[in-house]
Amino acid sequence: MSDKTEIYLDYAAATPIDPRVLEAMKPYLADVFGNPSSLHAAGRSAKIALDDARDAVAGFLGAKASEIVFTSGGTESDNLAIFGAARQNKKNYGHLVTTTIEHHAVLNPIEHLVKNEGFVADYVKVNRAGLVSPEDVVSKLTEKTVLVSVIFANNEIGTIQPIVEIGKAIVRWKKDCGRKPAEPPYLHTDACQAAGAFRLDVNELGVDLLTINGSKICGPKGVGCLYVRTGVRLEPQILGGGQEWRLRSGTENVAGIVGFAKALELAAVLREEENARLTALRDKAIAGLLKIPKSFLNGDADKRLPNNVNVTILDIEGEAMVLYLDEQGFRVSTGSACTSANLEPSHVIRALGLPYEAAHGSLRLTLGRWSKEEDIDKLLAVLPPIVEKLRKLSPVRLDEKHYA
Repeated sequence: MSDKTEIYLDYAAATPIDPRVLEAMKPYLADVFGNPSSLHAAGRSAKIALDDARDAVAGFLGAKASEIVFTSGGTESDNLAIFGAARQNKKNYGHLVTTTIEHHAVLNPIEHLVKNEGFVADYVKVNRAGLVSPEDVVSKLTEKTVLVSVIFANNEIGTIQPIVEIGKAIVRWKKDCGRKPAEPPYLHTDACQAAGAFRLDVNELGVDLLTINGSKICGPKGVGCLYVRTGVRLEPQILGGGQEWRLRSGTENVAGIVGFAKALELAAVLREEENARLTALRDKAIAGLLKIPKSFLNGDADKRLPNNVNVTILDIEGEAMVLYLDEQGFRVSTGSACTSANLEPSHVIRALGLPYEAAHGSLRLTLGRWSKEEDIDKLLAVLPPIVEKLRKLSPVRLDEKHYA
């Protein structure tokens, strides 16, 4: 393989920006530079672009424009949903429910609330395929529950959760308890990985809060939004000039927001065709990888993102595998890029019931708009010799019968 060859298979970590998105952003990176809160003509031009983008994002979500809060990305949106709901309603509610496979942008804020602010949290376990049961979620609810947060599609193993069923179950629980629809517990979902693959109508989903961002849909990094259903009360986490309905102060990133809206528009147009194309590539990659001895799939085989491949290959270190592949031009990951500096094995893989040693051998490939079949063919040709070499160096010899 030429030194100049690069095959990017890490779209769940970050996506290349679509040229059409960049073109939409260009005027707001140079010419239309005013502050959208200013009253003069330059400010009004920026405000028009901001309002148009807000309308477009709201349309993508089936929401009102007044329910869209622009943020710096998925992590901030998750933090605003969790800290905002918990702190605003702490007088009457002090309990949170989430799952064991959430992104750290959800888990860490909840851990902070438990350790430092007197909240209590329950964590719903998943099955071997990484699926959450709606009944298990509802079983954790109490009269003090303020928020339920369940990831829409997991960023590591790609498993798609039954968000609609969870939402309906929470509505039934509220009704049985005599609660109004706008009262806690609120349902939040982090849908960053799902935005390119699914139609995310918040009314069909039954969610009160929803997180999406630009960097997973071939849009710009550093921008995203939190959908906040009318009537949901949040405490702002960034104070200042009162932008974004007084929920997120600071001058809006107009160019980023315009790009974000354009990326969502393209995702909606391309979704059906891309889902079919990526599913075929995904299944080919999974079939090829599972031919490697002592390997198995992580996550549900069917309820899975079209672009996600996650396998464990026993008796090797995932980090070493990633570095060897990187030397040959393949950009892949083991676990989540958001915690790549941490040498601990993935908490998601461990939550599936796999031991420490098996979790260390996971390989994640995530495909995207510019992935091709030849990329998969080249990877499947290169990887088996790497695995063989690493196994010769490894002192670990696990019995695969314990991991089926």
